[in-house]
Amino acid sequence: MVTLTQSFPPAATREAVARRIEALGALAVVRVQRADDVLPVAQALHAGGVSAIEVTMTVPGALDAIARLAREAGDDLLVGVGSVLDEDTARRAVEAGARFVVSPVFRPLVLQEAQRQGAAALPGAFTPTEILRAHEAGADLVKVFPSDALGPSFIKGVRAPMPFLKLCPTGGVTPENAGEWIRAGAAAVGLGSTLVDTRLVAAGDWPAITALARRTAESVAAAHGGAA
Repeated sequence: MVTLTQSFPPAATREAVARRIEALGALAVVRVQRADDVLPVAQALHAGGVSAIEVTMTVPGALDAIARLAREAGDDLLVGVGSVLDEDTARRAVEAGARFVVSPVFRPLVLQEAQRQGAAALPGAFTPTEILRAHEAGADLVKVFPSDALGPSFIKGVRAPMPFLKLCPTGGVTPENAGEWIRAGAAAVGLGSTLVDTRLVAAGDWPAITALARRTAESVAAAHGGAA
């Protein structure tokens, strides 16, 4: 089992959480079949340099998994919840320990409840109009989803007239191309099955997941360095 060693400073506000997401540059979308796999997956990801972990509500027992992860990892990981569709789920997830709330769609009540609880809100949007509406509603970052249908050029195109947008494309992002999205203007990127490969999880191949995380972190770091 990988031991968590790197520590985060306390994130007392949602603004601090949003800044941390941007600094890390990559969110791991953990959508696994067993709640018991969440902790070892998160540890393997963290060992490779991906330390923002989004546990989706499609995971059986997701809230218990979030609570365990938040309790055992402490500030070593930035723990969030994904696939949130209603405000009650947002509230319960934050109570369990989630510090950011991600939705596949834009629902103002979910955004408002997440922020009321002190968590950063990342609502989903697809078109420039949806993205702007989410931003104007107060989104900390906007999840561009599904971004595999769009590509990095879409991020660059949308931000050209609206450079104030903070976008987190999810879908189509891989450990190898994560930096391309950052260079196109993404504030952060979300990686699901290309990073948390269900076959590797089923096999308990944590070193392989760590290797994928390391490639992701290196790709993002190179992009951040190139933009500096």
